[in-house]
Amino acid sequence: MSKHERWSALLELLAAGGRLEVEEAATTLEVSAATIRRDLDELAEQQMLVRTRGGAIAHGVSYELPLRYKSSRHASEKQRIAAAVADLVADGEVVGLNGGTTTTEVARALALRTGSGLRDAATAPSSASVPAPVGPVLTVVTNALNIAGELAVRPQIKIVVTGGVARPQTYELVGPLTMGVLNEVVLDVVVLGVDGVDPDLGVMAHHEDEAGVSRLFAERAHRVIVVTDSSKMGKRAFARICGLDRIDVVVTDSAISAEATGRLTDAGIKVIAV
Repeated sequence: MSKHERWSALLELLAAGGRLEVEEAATTLEVSAATIRRDLDELAEQQMLVRTRGGAIAHGVSYELPLRYKSSRHASEKQRIAAAVADLVADGEVVGLNGGTTTTEVARALALRTGSGLRDAATAPSSASVPAPVGPVLTVVTNALNIAGELAVRPQIKIVVTGGVARPQTYELVGPLTMGVLNEVVLDVVVLGVDGVDPDLGVMAHHEDEAGVSRLFAERAHRVIVVTDSSKMGKRAFARICGLDRIDVVVTDSAISAEATGRLTDAGIKVIAV
């Protein structure tokens, strides 16, 4: 097991229990206690946990895994979801993306698709001796710094980044500056990553500031696509984004239950399970 894998596993254990003992972690991960102590020391230096005598505790009351350590969870499901979403986006559209691991995969899938999508301009028959210049295929508006960083180097994508205050756990920009930019744009489609999907309350996020940004994304978009693995179906989080009546499509994995699919369908939502 590599250091990255150990760190991910340790943070998962800490997220589940809020407290972690060295000996317990060593037994679970089948490594030496000395290795666990070094790992916890390094994680504490990066402010991912608080070191205690004999172990570690989570930061604050509710622990949230940093995005880069959540990215390996349900990885194959998220990649399939992202590929399906890319097929729902047409060239020339303005796409909104909030932050999160699933929307990050969507951004990558869009970049790959638009990269190959340049074939249409490159191979289309033309009577002109000089080919027309190829401009951006998509416009992406995002409040996620990591998504902006990945897409900024893609000439086929025009990237618009909201202002705001960065949250280090998720790399999302939030606050009045973010809202100000979103109030000035119109989106064809928004792809929202969420922390919970409840049949009565709608879609939710752990933090009220992120929920507010996602809510405005949905208000500014003609179509709203929610992307989430099936583990979040039926789950509630602290802050409500919007009701199911605002959602057009949910893209999830094939492990979604028939009951959950039925309730979403009854609410007028198209469910795509991959």
